[in-house]
Amino acid sequence: MEQVIINLSKNKWDWMMERQLDDLSNLFHEKAVFVHMGATFSKNEEIDVINNGSIIYKNVDIQETSVRLIGTIAILLNKVLLVAVVGGNEVTNPFVVTEVYVLQEDQWKLASMSFTRLLVP
Repeated sequence: MEQVIINLSKNKWDWMMERQLDDLSNLFHEKAVFVHMGATFSKNEEIDVINNGSIIYKNVDIQETSVRLIGTIAILLNKVLLVAVVGGNEVTNPFVVTEVYVLQEDQWKLASMSFTRLLVP
């Protein structure tokens, strides 16, 4: 089951970079929350941010991944180096991205995604 969640997360990054909005919309839970460095978004707001190019995900280098299963909840932590265009400027940030998935009608849905910027020496 852990590998299923890891694969789903990897697909999500690809879909975000490729702006595959239908796939993302299907993955995101209706009540999902997305926490970025400067804002918190609902499902529809996150889809809009990706669609209108407010944040353009260019590359994600996944350096470490762990998954914890708790009943019908999966918590995935990805340590990543993310390259994105935000407000017209390309930025590279080291993050731990926390993804919380819930099992709903035999399908995993992303309920929360939070970016925590790492301090690099």
